Amino acid sequence: MRDLKKHTSKTILKAIADNPQESRKEWMLWMFERAGRLNSNNQTFQFWQQHNQPIELNSNSLIEQKLDYIHQNPVEAGFVWEPQNYPYSSAIDYAGEKGMVDIILLS
Repeated sequence: MRDLKKHTSKTILKAIADNPQESRKEWMLWMFERAGRLNSNNQTFQFWQQHNQPIELNSNSLIEQKLDYIHQNPVEAGFVWEPQNYPYSSAIDYAGEKGMVDIILLS
Protein backbone atom coordinates (compact mmCIF):
# COMPACT_ATOMS: atom_id res chain seq x y z
CA MET A 1 0.00 0.00 0.00
CA ARG A 2 2.86 2.34 0.86
CA ASP A 3 4.48 1.87 -2.55
CA LEU A 4 1.17 2.32 -4.37
CA LYS A 5 0.46 5.58 -2.53
CA LYS A 6 4.00 6.84 -3.12
CA HIS A 7 3.95 6.08 -6.85
CA THR A 8 0.45 7.38 -7.53
CA SER A 9 0.88 10.57 -5.52
CA LYS A 10 4.09 11.48 -7.34
CA THR A 11 2.56 10.68 -10.72
CA ILE A 12 -0.65 12.61 -10.07
CA LEU A 13 1.12 15.63 -8.57
CA LYS A 14 3.47 15.75 -11.58
CA ALA A 15 0.51 15.49 -13.97
CA ILE A 16 -1.18 18.40 -12.21
CA ALA A 17 1.99 20.52 -12.15
CA ASP A 18 2.80 19.82 -15.80
CA ASN A 19 -0.69 20.56 -17.15
CA PRO A 20 -0.83 24.18 -18.35
CA GLN A 21 -4.56 23.87 -19.08
CA GLU A 22 -5.53 23.00 -15.49
CA SER A 23 -7.05 26.22 -14.16
CA ARG A 24 -6.94 25.02 -10.53
CA LYS A 25 -3.33 23.81 -10.66
CA GLU A 26 -1.89 26.38 -8.25
CA TRP A 27 -4.77 25.94 -5.80
CA MET A 28 -4.54 22.13 -5.80
CA LEU A 29 -0.77 22.14 -5.33
CA TRP A 30 -1.13 24.67 -2.52
CA MET A 31 -3.73 22.44 -0.80
CA PHE A 32 -1.48 19.37 -1.04
CA GLU A 33 1.51 21.37 0.21
CA ARG A 34 -0.48 22.82 3.10
CA ALA A 35 -1.63 19.34 4.13
CA GLY A 36 1.99 18.18 3.95
CA ARG A 37 3.17 20.97 6.27
CA LEU A 38 0.52 19.99 8.82
CA ASN A 39 1.79 16.41 8.96
CA SER A 40 5.28 15.81 10.37
CA ASN A 41 5.50 12.49 8.46
CA ASN A 42 5.82 14.40 5.16
CA GLN A 43 8.62 16.32 3.55
CA THR A 44 6.48 18.36 1.14
CA PHE A 45 3.08 17.34 -0.20
CA GLN A 46 0.40 15.08 1.25
CA PHE A 47 -1.88 13.49 -1.31
CA TRP A 48 -3.18 10.40 0.50
CA GLN A 49 -4.48 10.05 4.04
CA GLN A 50 -2.00 8.41 6.41
CA HIS A 51 -4.20 5.61 7.65
CA ASN A 52 -5.32 2.47 5.88
CA GLN A 53 -8.76 1.07 6.50
CA PRO A 54 -9.21 -1.62 3.87
CA ILE A 55 -12.72 -2.73 2.99
CA GLU A 56 -13.29 -6.10 1.37
CA LEU A 57 -15.25 -5.62 -1.83
CA ASN A 58 -17.02 -8.97 -1.76
CA SER A 59 -20.26 -8.18 -3.61
CA ASN A 60 -21.31 -6.29 -6.71
CA SER A 61 -23.50 -3.95 -4.67
CA LEU A 62 -20.59 -3.02 -2.39
CA ILE A 63 -18.34 -2.42 -5.42
CA GLU A 64 -20.99 -0.20 -7.01
CA GLN A 65 -21.47 1.70 -3.74
CA LYS A 66 -17.75 2.44 -3.41
CA LEU A 67 -17.40 3.36 -7.09
CA ASP A 68 -20.34 5.76 -6.79
CA TYR A 69 -18.74 7.26 -3.66
CA ILE A 70 -15.48 7.84 -5.55
CA HIS A 71 -17.29 9.35 -8.52
CA GLN A 72 -19.29 11.69 -6.25
CA ASN A 73 -16.22 13.10 -4.46
CA PRO A 74 -15.53 15.90 -7.01
CA VAL A 75 -19.23 16.81 -6.92
CA GLU A 76 -19.26 16.97 -3.11
CA ALA A 77 -16.10 19.09 -3.18
CA GLY A 78 -17.82 21.54 -5.54
CA PHE A 79 -15.43 21.01 -8.46
CA VAL A 80 -18.17 19.90 -10.88
CA TRP A 81 -21.95 19.57 -11.08
CA GLU A 82 -21.91 16.01 -12.45
CA PRO A 83 -19.34 13.24 -11.78
CA GLN A 84 -18.68 12.68 -15.50
CA ASN A 85 -17.57 16.32 -15.84
CA TYR A 86 -14.48 15.80 -13.67
CA PRO A 87 -11.63 15.13 -16.12
CA TYR A 88 -9.61 12.89 -13.78
CA SER A 89 -12.51 10.53 -13.02
CA SER A 90 -13.58 7.26 -14.61
CA ALA A 91 -17.18 8.46 -14.27
CA ILE A 92 -17.08 9.71 -17.87
CA ASP A 93 -16.36 6.15 -19.03
CA TYR A 94 -19.33 4.83 -17.07
CA ALA A 95 -21.44 7.55 -18.73
CA GLY A 96 -20.58 6.07 -22.14
CA GLU A 97 -17.78 8.39 -23.25
CA LYS A 98 -13.97 8.09 -23.23
CA GLY A 99 -12.04 9.51 -20.29
CA MET A 100 -8.40 10.52 -19.98
CA VAL A 101 -7.24 7.17 -18.59
CA ASP A 102 -7.74 3.71 -20.05
CA ILE A 103 -9.90 1.74 -17.64
CA ILE A 104 -11.65 -1.60 -17.45
CA LEU A 105 -15.34 -1.01 -16.71
CA LEU A 106 -16.80 -2.99 -13.81
CA SER A 107 -20.12 -4.51 -14.67
